[in-house]
Amino acid sequence: MSRLARFAFVAACCGSTLAHAGALIDLAAEASRLASNDMVRASVFSEANGKSPGELAQRVNADISEALKLIRGKTGISVKSGHQSTYPVYGQTQKIEGWRMRSELVIESKDQGGVSELLGKLQQMRLAISEVILMPSPETRRQVEEETTRAAIRAFQGRAAVVAGELGKAWKIKQLNIQQGGGMPMPMMRASRTAMLAEAAPAPLEAGESLVTTTVSGQIELAD
Repeated sequence: MSRLARFAFVAACCGSTLAHAGALIDLAAEASRLASNDMVRASVFSEANGKSPGELAQRVNADISEALKLIRGKTGISVKSGHQSTYPVYGQTQKIEGWRMRSELVIESKDQGGVSELLGKLQQMRLAISEVILMPSPETRRQVEEETTRAAIRAFQGRAAVVAGELGKAWKIKQLNIQQGGGMPMPMMRASRTAMLAEAAPAPLEAGESLVTTTVSGQIELAD
């Protein structure tokens, strides 16, 4: 078969394939559900200023060590180290006049009442609260995401059936994408050390709910 003949044969095959391909239609559908904010994450920190980095480290580390003893004595509450920093403090002449050190602990638990009480005690120990966030626990979020995924797929199929039915065509899924969204943490408080130390008392927490959304998008192919 000559080169020209082979080219004509390939072109004919491609044309035949394109001729039998159905129309492609882009569709999207989504579903949302509310997820209970059954987990709390709180960040507490110790911060000190002084002339010597070594002296600051002793003071801050002592505060953190005492806080860890208290936290580890509470069942159902986990703790891990957060951000730590030491940096110079400059004066008007741009010379170093001192140092500032900060060390953070991150607390997580489903026991929101226990965390609230714990935060009050930690403030009495000279620690400050930098942030408190309420969110769905991983187990709760996963369960709700499964529910929204099933609902979004059904919605996508329903929309595809409507489009194909109006056109009098059969259809099949050509491509499908699934994206999860929503359920972002809900900040309850962010405050400076001075403000939070002034309120060394258990902080009431209202859990609330977060909206979890699943979006299904893709293409369907209509049969000729």
